[in-house]
Amino acid sequence: MENTQPPAETVDPNQMFRVALVSADIEALSVLPSPLAPADLIEVKKNDWGRLGQLASAQNWRWAGAWAEDLGTEFSMCACLQKQGRYLILRTDLPADNPALPSHAPYYWTADRMERHIRDLFGIRFTDHPDPKRWTRHKAWGETAYPLRKDFPAQGHPAPETPPDNDYPFLKAQGASVYEIPVGPVHAGIIEPGHFRFQAVGETVLHLEERLGYVHKGIEKIAEGRDPVGLLKLAGRVSGDTTVGHAWAACMAMERAAGVEIPLRAAYIRGILAERERVINHVWDLGALCNDVGFAAGYYQFGRLRELWLRENRALFGHRLLMDKLVPGGVAADIPPEAAGRMRDSTVSLRRELDELLPILDANSSLEDRFLTTGVLSCELASALGALGFVGRASGQTFDARRDAPYSPYDRLKVRVPVETQGDVASRFWVRYKELRAALRLIEQMLAELPSGKLAAEWQTPAEDAEGFAAVEGWRGEILCYVRFGAEGRISRYWPRDPSIINWPALEKLVMGNIVPDFPVCNKSVNGSYSGHDL
Repeated sequence: MENTQPPAETVDPNQMFRVALVSADIEALSVLPSPLAPADLIEVKKNDWGRLGQLASAQNWRWAGAWAEDLGTEFSMCACLQKQGRYLILRTDLPADNPALPSHAPYYWTADRMERHIRDLFGIRFTDHPDPKRWTRHKAWGETAYPLRKDFPAQGHPAPETPPDNDYPFLKAQGASVYEIPVGPVHAGIIEPGHFRFQAVGETVLHLEERLGYVHKGIEKIAEGRDPVGLLKLAGRVSGDTTVGHAWAACMAMERAAGVEIPLRAAYIRGILAERERVINHVWDLGALCNDVGFAAGYYQFGRLRELWLRENRALFGHRLLMDKLVPGGVAADIPPEAAGRMRDSTVSLRRELDELLPILDANSSLEDRFLTTGVLSCELASALGALGFVGRASGQTFDARRDAPYSPYDRLKVRVPVETQGDVASRFWVRYKELRAALRLIEQMLAELPSGKLAAEWQTPAEDAEGFAAVEGWRGEILCYVRFGAEGRISRYWPRDPSIINWPALEKLVMGNIVPDFPVCNKSVNGSYSGHDL
């Protein structure tokens, strides 16, 4: 099933939300013009924060993320909602001596970990949060130290030895034949660290609890004080396999804050780079899924195809993963005619090879046996979790920022969005296969329509306190970014939100009732980024 049209909009969702605020007797100030355009901004009192979450949930807004800022004399707290392609930012202020406000977690599962992250790093208390356990704080700093406050140095106060994080209160299950399987945080191979605590009976998984944050890099802290070029280098390394996606989101947020409009040629080249990143990651993960169920031929074929495109990236753009190809105001790499011709040829070649692989994959009983009905995420649960990207679209969630909240150059293109409703590993496999084919069409269209012109606009230093917000569709799904500038065009606050932060909890749900040996393929079918989560 493919969706080519956005959902019908009969009523402005922001207007409906404001009507609900009036009906609930909640004072709210719409900031006009919005400094976070195209997102709207509403300022409210902190005591009404919880009721806002309740109202938004009742109107089926998707809770997309939250961030805080230390403004010196007070804290600022923001939450991002999305509905029908419209973004709405809620903002409130908190006193520095007692930063506390009601939680959105009782109304949105998605808010759980992000609010705990904010509590651990800012010391902001969410008074009715249902889960008091720490999340990002792994004992590398004390309970009363808050690294994202301005008075905390970027280098921290490192102890000679960090205490072991050995008393995290995982859920305990008891009963005849119930046993526990701890997996990680250190895994075989080179994957990043994450802990998975299973409760099982026989081979059946009763419960899974994730523990992440082992590769917390201090991204938000070390962004402070950087110039736009320095921030872009950092953004491109939030998650190494999504360097174009995060760099694009950071660029867009900074450009909106600075009032810089990039040349159309630069927008098209960004689009081509983003779709190449999507193709390479989808091809690789299709192979990895084959490998997890013992279909080695598929693994080798998809791995070979990925390597060809990585080498082409190196030849045409100077980097296999396309790092540092975006700059504030445009791009650092051009696509001359001979490069465009080579990319057209490789696109045709990849499509031909996929055509040959399709009947082999479709007729393989081993894949069918292991993929079908495994790791089901129902449409209802995907909606409640706010699942994004191919994880959400394999479970009936249709949102794609390229089509539903379009930005240049996608606002000029026809973006096809494959959607499945079965929600199992097979659905996530085939959605990614279809997205791969759609990405190839977009690359061909953008190459055919590639306009002439400059590669970058002249950068303009934004005013102090200028802020910007951006949403782009990376290969894993929607990436959000917020930026505030300080004095002399330096970064005061940077908040990136990788789609993995939203999708990791889906793995806990979809693996329940499956057998333990199917966990690897369930995990790979979601493929959350540890680095993108841990910041």
